[in-house]
Amino acid sequence: MNQASGKEKTQEKKLKWWQLSLLGVAGTIGTGYFLGSGLAISIGGPAVLLVYLLAAAGTYVVFDALAQMTAQHPEQGSFRSYAKKAFGSWAGFGSGWVYWFSELLIMGSQLTALSIFSRFWFPAVPMWTFAAGYAVLSLIIVFFGNKGFDRVENVLAVIKVSAILMFLILAAAFLAGWIGGAKYTPDMPNGFKGWLPSGGIGLWSAFIFAFYAYGGIEVLGIMANRLENPEEAPKAGKVMLLSLATVYVLSIGLAVIMVPLSAFNPKESPFMLALSSDRLAFVPHLFNGVLIIAGFSTMTASLYAITSMMITLAQEGDAPRMFAKKWKDKYPFLALCLIAAGLTGAIMMSLWLPDRVYEYITTAAGLMILYNWSWILLSSGKLLKSGKLSGLKRWSGLILIGAAVTGTLFHKVSRPGFFISLLIIALIALSDFIVQRVKRKHGTASAEQEQEQQDTEIAGHQTLPGSEFRIKGIRLRKSKV
Repeated sequence: MNQASGKEKTQEKKLKWWQLSLLGVAGTIGTGYFLGSGLAISIGGPAVLLVYLLAAAGTYVVFDALAQMTAQHPEQGSFRSYAKKAFGSWAGFGSGWVYWFSELLIMGSQLTALSIFSRFWFPAVPMWTFAAGYAVLSLIIVFFGNKGFDRVENVLAVIKVSAILMFLILAAAFLAGWIGGAKYTPDMPNGFKGWLPSGGIGLWSAFIFAFYAYGGIEVLGIMANRLENPEEAPKAGKVMLLSLATVYVLSIGLAVIMVPLSAFNPKESPFMLALSSDRLAFVPHLFNGVLIIAGFSTMTASLYAITSMMITLAQEGDAPRMFAKKWKDKYPFLALCLIAAGLTGAIMMSLWLPDRVYEYITTAAGLMILYNWSWILLSSGKLLKSGKLSGLKRWSGLILIGAAVTGTLFHKVSRPGFFISLLIIALIALSDFIVQRVKRKHGTASAEQEQEQQDTEIAGHQTLPGSEFRIKGIRLRKSKV
């Protein structure tokens, strides 16, 4: 039995670089692309194609740094362990919780997107009802374990990639005139105002949503140690991000020339708008079903990730120990209860702010992702060999991340999300300060107790000649001289 499980582990670890690239493409594509791109276009205009390329470059720098650290210093905790090794236990605490909150916000964003997609069929049903239903279903799946879910995820990944290919083919067919009855006439943006209707500030503000579409590469960095040759991880990242950037630019470019700029909005996928046709009325319904499947799969994967992170944080003393306990040694009940409380907050926001909740949560989620990516780049500067090229790449990535973060301050839609992320960071920093102080106090107390015990044992040696005494539970007899 042990030999069989050992063989399975060995087989599980053997991945070719191109397989990792495909997993990355399928795992990254989600509601940040299918719905968030519409928000980016409405804020920044057709020129968002440029920031999607810049975001791909910044994402690659982060992935490359994480892949190199994984190849040279394999760690189970990945980026959290590297932050801890580079800067101390306070950094490990902060990095772990920033990631946890980023994934929680991503789930909130995805719940909102799923509710928006579902209202395409049932417009009279409140958003919070759909959000609650999807949240409960996802929690049930994770509660009963991931047996068989990996295979389902692979099928869902194929569906997502197929949906994008379907859009590209149908959009090209519309533009070529092979399919008639298109709702919107192709219209190329003209001049500076056509490409940048809100100017440079609008494009700057849209930067965060371009980065958000690439969220998830930190999970791929963790999987890099399953490669046959870990040194090929950077190559896998290059191919993955080149593929994503190509798909994003092509599909968004097609949507931009098929749909008037005024029609883009955060409540509809730009691809649904582009495929609206009198002669192909079934296509939007088919595509909407695919969007729901894609969003639910990435949301459930995020739930697995933050459940595992919560258990790890609790086991290592960076979260209350009770969250590491499993009901009947199998079900992570308490960890899921905490996550459910966080998701309830997102559902309540969809009840109170149905018109703006997606923009606020998505902005905050994107910012938390970028804060964690900053930790990865800073940790790589400490743990990897420094060189001019590596330093240039690292600082270029940090500058691009900084541009995306500061851009959220200049638009009324994304500004609240910025302050939400700052509030979360402040809470994490305060908790980190308290936890580190308690750890130091307990560490000092433990050291004093150990020293006192050693002094007592030494005193026992000196003052009890000829009598029995114990050292570490072993009874000895000292002979008289």
